[in-house]
Amino acid sequence: MTPLNPDVRAMRRPLLLLLGILVLLFFAALVANLLGIYLCAGIADWQQWLKDHSVHFFVWRLCLYASLLAVWPWARRRRLQREPRSARELRTLEVLSVGAIVCSEASQWLRVV
Repeated sequence: MTPLNPDVRAMRRPLLLLLGILVLLFFAALVANLLGIYLCAGIADWQQWLKDHSVHFFVWRLCLYASLLAVWPWARRRRLQREPRSARELRTLEVLSVGAIVCSEASQWLRVV
């Protein structure tokens, strides 16, 4: 068995942490949906409740996006101070993030219409 590359070994812990967070978020979403179905006494009523409150969820997402937008300049500046050559990577991340948000919101609005 060959020893792991030091770069791979250094990335193992953050990747496991990210995987753990994703698994926890998945189970939290599953529990929230099952609880909603139980409290609404059925899937159809749960779907109707979600549809009735879609505007509230949209406002919540807008607040989330606004808070991320407010914090991003600080995080970007900090990253560029630490790694000045990462400006291109950050630009790519910004473009992909905005694209993902636009696609996600567009799919929500197309579902409503």
